[in-house]
Amino acid sequence: MDGNLTELITTAFTGGASDLFITEGERPRVRHDGEVIIAHGGGVDRAAIASIWNQCGLDPERDLDGDASLEVPGAGRLRVNAFRTLGRLAVVMRPIKSEIPDFDTLGLPGEVLGRWLERRSGLVLVTGPTGSGKSTTVAACLQWINQREARHIVTIEDPIEYLFRNDRSFFSQREVHHDTGDFEKALRQALRQNPDVIFFGEIRDSESALSALRAAETGHLVISTIHGSGVSGVPVAMERVSRLVGDNRMGASGLLSQQLIGVISQQLLPRLDGGMAVVLEFFENVAVTRKWIAEGRFAELRDHVDECRDDTACSFLRYLVAAVEQNIIDPDTARASSDRPQDLDRALRGIS
Repeated sequence: MDGNLTELITTAFTGGASDLFITEGERPRVRHDGEVIIAHGGGVDRAAIASIWNQCGLDPERDLDGDASLEVPGAGRLRVNAFRTLGRLAVVMRPIKSEIPDFDTLGLPGEVLGRWLERRSGLVLVTGPTGSGKSTTVAACLQWINQREARHIVTIEDPIEYLFRNDRSFFSQREVHHDTGDFEKALRQALRQNPDVIFFGEIRDSESALSALRAAETGHLVISTIHGSGVSGVPVAMERVSRLVGDNRMGASGLLSQQLIGVISQQLLPRLDGGMAVVLEFFENVAVTRKWIAEGRFAELRDHVDECRDDTACSFLRYLVAAVEQNIIDPDTARASSDRPQDLDRALRGIS
């Protein structure tokens, strides 16, 4: 990789960018505070991008796309996705971080999550759209355990986004395609590695959903993510997981209702003072919600999240109202991100 490209990468990430986009023949762009903006410098030629592909173990003449990690002096270890766009070479880069923020820094409900993470077995789900901070929330959860519990934590990731240093816990971080062939095989192997905690990168299909549940059933704390839209919230996420496991497959719905500890659904919104703020919805799986999940009664679960006033559940609406009242986010931003803007306006006026 030539010096100009190294300087571009280093400058982008030391300057606070979360992502760097490089496309053949285009000026590079960075994502900063949620917005994609043009970086300094002119267009990048094919040879420069091909050099990144080669360092990632990809053939720019034959391969179509691929994921890799890359060490760049001054910028550290990066997650790289290489791909083609209209026949041109391109890459998107993101730093793999070793400094992990805590719950308070992220604005997460620490007491609630701590209660979930103290459990010795069960399933914790984090849901939200791409770029909503799911990986950072999971990293904060694993670091919370690392600082308090003497456990063996196995992570199965594609790709690795945070590097953990062993504290009280011991980590075995495995990257798909580099340390293992695929998620399902890695999860089966993980059960033979004497883990206490398993982070399973993403529940994508029926097989991965059932595998995660069976790992929880056999006495492991399993943390995983599932993709969802920003405003759908936890009931929709639960309905999706329920469909994945199947209503009648070996009692899978009952297994889900018994093994689920809790779900947190989140999105990132721009702060009034700059940066991004997390807005979230969560629920803890307690006695009454177990029955609703087993029976597929997600409308009742939606009502429970909306109406609950203790620390076992909180709706997006309540979080948005609190964020506006505390001058964290703009009312118009909150309204645009809500699936119930009229209810939000009523709540901001103090009408229940």
